[in-house]
Amino acid sequence: CACGKRFAENNSFVERYQRTSIEWNQAVAIRAIKGKTFKETAENYGSSATTIVRRFDQISSSEIRPVEELPAIIAIDEYKGDTKEGKYQLIIADAVTKEPLDILPNRYKRTIKDYLRRHGSKVQMVIMDMSPSFKAAVQEALGRPVIIADRFHFCRYIYWALDGVRRRVQKDFHAYDRKKCKRMKHVFHKENSRLTEEERWYLDRYLKMSTELQKAYELKEAYQDWFKRSKEIGATQIERVKKELKAIYKLVKNSGIPEMCRAIGTFENWQTEILNSFAYGYSNGFLEGINNSTKVLKRNAFGFRSYERFRAKILLTHKYKRIGVHIG
Repeated sequence: CACGKRFAENNSFVERYQRTSIEWNQAVAIRAIKGKTFKETAENYGSSATTIVRRFDQISSSEIRPVEELPAIIAIDEYKGDTKEGKYQLIIADAVTKEPLDILPNRYKRTIKDYLRRHGSKVQMVIMDMSPSFKAAVQEALGRPVIIADRFHFCRYIYWALDGVRRRVQKDFHAYDRKKCKRMKHVFHKENSRLTEEERWYLDRYLKMSTELQKAYELKEAYQDWFKRSKEIGATQIERVKKELKAIYKLVKNSGIPEMCRAIGTFENWQTEILNSFAYGYSNGFLEGINNSTKVLKRNAFGFRSYERFRAKILLTHKYKRIGVHIG
């Protein structure tokens, strides 16, 4: 103007004291969460990596609220984070909504117990893998909640036992058959009714070469039949499921196969928790999916040294997984 004074023009697309537009800030905020790396986001938006990290930290401090009370049914599982806090962290999720709630810096019994004592007054059920330290922490913190063993984790004990028998007996095979049997190990795990002609041919070949391997395979098939039936009737006929499980125990013990007997010993120690998985129908499958996406985040970013930032990245990525990035 004629007087020579300066004034700032009011722009609806830029907030006061800011040099970047509202749309740019919003896009950067989402991309900082959903992008592979902070450096890549900075290059895409013409900024520096430190600026993107600073924006991300601001978002995480405002968007991630501390947990006050855990819900009645929770699922817990570990994942390999490799942060400054430790090699493994523990993720806690709502087993009903399948939303991750919090991530603990390590998987130590004391850490889990202290956290559950502070926030777990309403917890009635806990779904977890067959970790003695997890079980002890949950029981000491919450008294006697319903503990549910994840189906994937107890099923694999049977498959591990079958693998152990296969590895032991194939040592006596001819070199060709020993190598081929090893390559076809997935065939032993597969349901018999789903085998292809080629797979069935190889299976029959190696089962005929060892009566002990054949017996172990038959026990695995008996277990699979019990498992499928238990999923169908467990919610209403849990006593029948228990009775049939004890029949499996008897079959295994009568076989005298050491690897299978050890697996059944684990089942006996965790019988209540295993039966609970059929009675209530909950599993940690969704949490394994979250952990798989966590591995991708970690690999894309070449690792996170900061536990807090990795925790925020996991929680916010899941929170905004259905939101895209649009400018304008």
